[in-house]
Amino acid sequence: MHFLALAVCFSVAVSWWLRQAPAWRLDLGQMVWWNYATASLLCLWLLHPRMDAASLSRMPWGIALALGVVLPGLFVIMGRAVQSAGIVRADIAQRLSLMLSLGAAFTLFGQRIDAWQMLGIALGLLAMLAMLARPAARALRGDAAVWLLAVWFGYALVDVLLKLLALRGADFGTALQSSFVLAFVCMGVAQLLRRARGTRLEWRSLGGGIVLGVLNFANIDLYIRAHQSLSANPAVVFAGMNLGVVALSAVVGMLWLREPTSKINRAGILLAGLAIAALTRAAG
Repeated sequence: MHFLALAVCFSVAVSWWLRQAPAWRLDLGQMVWWNYATASLLCLWLLHPRMDAASLSRMPWGIALALGVVLPGLFVIMGRAVQSAGIVRADIAQRLSLMLSLGAAFTLFGQRIDAWQMLGIALGLLAMLAMLARPAARALRGDAAVWLLAVWFGYALVDVLLKLLALRGADFGTALQSSFVLAFVCMGVAQLLRRARGTRLEWRSLGGGIVLGVLNFANIDLYIRAHQSLSANPAVVFAGMNLGVVALSAVVGMLWLREPTSKINRAGILLAGLAIAALTRAAG
């Protein structure tokens, strides 16, 4: 479970860094672009991916290509969801993608559920609803609902793709490196189109992208290792990741950022702790 706990910490760090970008006048698109360049270099340095013909022939290119498109696209989609629907609703949509991920665990990956897993998942869903509870807000406007649905489906799709990547016989480093390179190329094309319309490259955003790349690489690397170490329990990884991120974000917001919380929110943090304990027991 230590890989999962570390992945949760780095996921929260990625979200925090992205949310600070507007205040620090960082260009989101350029940050995401340089993030994948940084992640690719870290992958080369730390994981030593095999780039020989035999390793490349075993590479699940379809999954790598899908990740190369979906991963950078989700950064943009999340940004649009935050702008059109607000941070709270976008965060709810992201974390409730857990429902689709759990559905995949019990259908696509054939996991059988036991009593501890059922208890942990039930407590986790109650905890998420409690921690994300907010006063009723204004109705959604324009295309906000479309962006929220895209967030909901997109994060579940990434969960499934990363699980498939962990299951395949390809070299882990090679698969991850290929996904990062493809994502960098996709974002590079987008940035060239933006530059043709007058957007200028900024050194400030390059620096922000390097920091984002370090955090993002650690998050994805540790998340895949969690799936590998708990290969028989994908539901535990899916639920633990989403639940852990919401719980840690709530604690950080309450203790560090001094965000106001209700009794329901604080009860959700307690339920999250119980849920994580049950999932840890289920993972053995």
